[in-house]
Amino acid sequence: MPIFRPQRKRAAGGPRLGDTPTAITRRALDSALASARSAYPNEFGGVLRADPPGVISELLLLPGTTAGRRHANFQLWMLHADLSVAGTVHSHPSGALHPSEADLRLFRSWGRRHLILGAPFGPGAWRAYDGNGRETTMRVVETRGRTFEVPPAPYRGPIRSGRPLPDPTAAPFPEDEA
Repeated sequence: MPIFRPQRKRAAGGPRLGDTPTAITRRALDSALASARSAYPNEFGGVLRADPPGVISELLLLPGTTAGRRHANFQLWMLHADLSVAGTVHSHPSGALHPSEADLRLFRSWGRRHLILGAPFGPGAWRAYDGNGRETTMRVVETRGRTFEVPPAPYRGPIRSGRPLPDPTAAPFPEDEA
C-alpha cells in the first residue's frame, strides 16, 4: 500500500526557505510603524518572519523585550526555533535612519534583514539593512499579490527631541517609500 507524502512544491527559480527576503508585506510594515508610533518616545523592537520565503510577512514581539529612550533590548533566547525568522526591526525615536554601533553588532551576529524605523513613523520613515549593516532596497508587497518597487525617500535628518510627532491619522500610508 503506497504511503501518502504531501509535498510543497515551489515555483521554479522561486525563493527557498532560508533565503534572504527581498520584500515586505504592507501589513507587516504598517504593523511595525504603528508599534513604533505607540512606543514613542521610547524605542520599539521586534523580530521579522518571512513566510512565504523571500517575503517578510509577520512581526513577532518577544516576551521580556525592554525599551527606553535610547535602547531596545531583545531577549532572543525567548524566540522559538524557526527557520523562517529573517531579522529584526526597531525604531529610532530621534528620527535617525542609520544604524548605531550597537545596531551593527546585532546585525552582524543575527538575521539577514533589519529595518530601522524613524520618527514620525510614516511613509518613507524606514530603511532596510543587510547583515553587514549596508543599506539595501526592499519591495513593499500588497497582500493581494500586487507588487511595486519603492524608491528610497530622501533622508531629512533626525527630528528635534522637543518637537511632538505629527498626527498619524492626518495622512494614510498611500505609497510607502524606503
